[in-house]
Amino acid sequence: MIVRDILKSKSSGDVATTMADKTVAEAAHDLHQRRIGALVVVDAGQRIAGIISERDVVRGLAQHGEKVLGLRVRDLMTANVLVCRPDDALESLMETMTDNRVRHLPVVAGERLAGIITIGDVVKARLEEAQMEMDQMREYVSAAH
Repeated sequence: MIVRDILKSKSSGDVATTMADKTVAEAAHDLHQRRIGALVVVDAGQRIAGIISERDVVRGLAQHGEKVLGLRVRDLMTANVLVCRPDDALESLMETMTDNRVRHLPVVAGERLAGIITIGDVVKARLEEAQMEMDQMREYVSAAH
């Protein structure tokens, strides 16, 4: 399975984004309202400028206390964003997410943000693959008898 297949199976291709000059309070509100774990930070040209996650907000709270809410997204976001491409394999995603301890990978097609893959998407896809493999083995064994 590849990233493109995972994106097709998602209910929405919409990627939640924010701007670097928004406040952390606004980003936290968006995360809560959308019930998601990260926002892709984009510039005016819709190019990826960073990513801000729940972890970043919690880390900022530990470092700055309640003042964190008035900081800008740019102050907490991860600027060097790991991304994946539509043709990347599931195994590659698992390795990248595990090795780098990230739960969200924006998908980039050319220079354009094309989607986002979460660790939940990866686990779901892997479970579907495993079920399909198991079903194929059952059919093979049944046909042999």
